[in-house]
Amino acid sequence: MDWLKTAQSREQELVAELQQLIQIESILDEENATDVVPFGDGPLAALSFMLDKGAEQGMTVKNIDNMAGHIEMGEGEDLLGILCHVDVVPVGSDWTYPPFEGRVVDGKLFGRGAIDDKGPTMAAWLAMKMIKDAGIPLNKRVRMIIGSDEESGFRCVDRYFEKEEMPGIGFAPDADFPLINAEKGIAHIVFSQKARRHAEEQLISFQSGKRTNMVPDKAIASLQKISENAELNFRKFLLENDAEGSFAEQGERYIISIKGKSAHAMEPQKGRNAAVLLSKFLSTELEAGAGYDFANFMVELFDGDHYGSALSLNFSDEMSGQTTLNPGIVTFGDNGGSIEVSMRYAVSYPFEEKMTQAQQLLGTKPFALDIADNSTPHYVSEDDELVQTLLGVYRNHTADFSKPLSTGGGTYARVMKKGVAFGMLFPGEPDVAHQADEFVIVENLVKAAAIYAEAIVKLASK
Repeated sequence: MDWLKTAQSREQELVAELQQLIQIESILDEENATDVVPFGDGPLAALSFMLDKGAEQGMTVKNIDNMAGHIEMGEGEDLLGILCHVDVVPVGSDWTYPPFEGRVVDGKLFGRGAIDDKGPTMAAWLAMKMIKDAGIPLNKRVRMIIGSDEESGFRCVDRYFEKEEMPGIGFAPDADFPLINAEKGIAHIVFSQKARRHAEEQLISFQSGKRTNMVPDKAIASLQKISENAELNFRKFLLENDAEGSFAEQGERYIISIKGKSAHAMEPQKGRNAAVLLSKFLSTELEAGAGYDFANFMVELFDGDHYGSALSLNFSDEMSGQTTLNPGIVTFGDNGGSIEVSMRYAVSYPFEEKMTQAQQLLGTKPFALDIADNSTPHYVSEDDELVQTLLGVYRNHTADFSKPLSTGGGTYARVMKKGVAFGMLFPGEPDVAHQADEFVIVENLVKAAAIYAEAIVKLASK
């Protein structure tokens, strides 16, 4: 079976369905969430869209509490899982094309979720349809499991697997080719300021970021009692740091904002953290107090260092690389400062030891450290049959014999007993997940559908 030729003949269908899915603004909406609509209208609409597509194809579909669901085909006792998600992160700023349109320009389809993870989801969905339409008998059940809260904590698949069967093997099309068999641990850690803000202090408020898994691209601060040359100093700071920002007087307050560049928290070095940048300026302008301590702590920990070196949180290993820290939600107000960090730590990271050491080092600092959440690392040996089978399929389509990879991203592969992340970003492609003008290359989307079709057949047929 020439899966690539078949996928190419259905490119228009693939693009049209992806555009329909991208046009659903499936961003978490906590304010309007209910028991019936647990993550807001958008994520539920995207989940329902996929389940409706499955029903149209005559496949078995099931909705689990409007959080997750599945589309299933094939027969047999064993279960192959394909784990995808249809929720997306907030849009951010500076888009060239509408983020919820799915416009195709020069062979690229632009939109929030195009590569993370709506594009790969639709490639895997086309693969399932091609297999069904070809009438290929399967001796395993093939189940696409669809989540709607991947970007905000995996509550969807947690609920799903409380009620449904765990696949014996599976893959998540939500990362890179050739294959990712090592996923770093992901800890949500919070630095909380010990002292409250005094009313007479210069810094009134500070706000940057909406999600810990994104590098914040904007920061804004409100001040009182600034220095005589504060605005001139800020303009000079922008020039020296090749940055954009604004300085405005509003009554008795001064509003200072600065722009950064968004990126995925797993690779914070690819972005420019606006919270760190604005803190760096404020550290030169503020006088003693909670605001001064807040700005200086931000600079001490995160300016020019994504690895937590100041608190000895840095660590790397051969299988998964460097540990990274991203201060994704940074605030300051009457209760002092709060810095919420997404830490992506190496597979062999001595987590408890490192956390204890950091907390001890913070003893004399103005901030305390707490662990809000921790998802441990995930690893499947390169020698495992699942890994070798998927690598063989990928190599057959690309003649690329690259070794398996590690990632700081967290995919649904980590919730499976034996699962890996399999595509669909090809080697050499820019990773634009969580960035402005996110896109997927249409030709590669088609190629991925062919790879997924062959992989499913290899894993689920005699």
